[in-house]
Amino acid sequence: MTGVPASAAGGSSPAGAAGRASAVGSSKAGGSKTGGSKAVGGSRTGGAESGVPGGSKPARGGKIAAAAVNQASVWNVANLLTMLRLVLVPAFVALMLADGGYDPAWRSLAWAAFAIAMITDLFDGHLARTYNLVTDFGKIADPIADKAIMGAALICLSSLGDLPWWVTGVILGRELGITLLRFIVIRYGVIPASRGGKLKTLTQGVAVGMYILALTGWLATLRWWVMAAAVVLTVVTGLDYVRQAIVLRRQGIAERKAALEETEA
Repeated sequence: MTGVPASAAGGSSPAGAAGRASAVGSSKAGGSKTGGSKAVGGSRTGGAESGVPGGSKPARGGKIAAAAVNQASVWNVANLLTMLRLVLVPAFVALMLADGGYDPAWRSLAWAAFAIAMITDLFDGHLARTYNLVTDFGKIADPIADKAIMGAALICLSSLGDLPWWVTGVILGRELGITLLRFIVIRYGVIPASRGGKLKTLTQGVAVGMYILALTGWLATLRWWVMAAAVVLTVVTGLDYVRQAIVLRRQGIAERKAALEETEA
């Protein structure tokens, strides 16, 4: 007996112990050698390599694949339209101020650039929501592009003396204030865009567009009334957003307090 190798006798070597364990497992399951090999193969793919039951490598691969898709989706149609609006801002300023800022031909070209920017603003958000093209870049760049083109137009008009500075101050102050307010209350929830806010944006775009063009006569009078309506809507919707922010904050604080009390109880 001493001349028989330990591996042949299934002695104390690790290979022998593993072989006996595999044989016992196969016999208990009522399976053959083929069934045992399947069990061993399953453990290699599920537990031995991943170290976690069910395997964690596919989940990691899925996350990497999802990240790659999100990264590629930055270059979608909605974001390209947003980038176009950002590029149109300096082009609009150059056209608006060309030849002293009072040449009707240059003002018409500036109006065309402003109109394209406003039209793309209507489409990029709709495309992003409809075709699931919402990205982090779009969430940040879209409102920046909106306020950049509108702010550039208002400042150019006021600097040329076509629009009172207080109108520019009211509109830009409201836009910046509401944006800051959204960031303050975002921990409690999101303030949705209202119909009044959309009407305000449309009225502002029409009024500013009419001021960019070198209009005379009754059209010049009409644009004054359109701008007056835009200012009123700007103030009213701004106050409504403040009200919504206050309500949202109170609800958020109350919910957190109730959850804390329930946890302590």
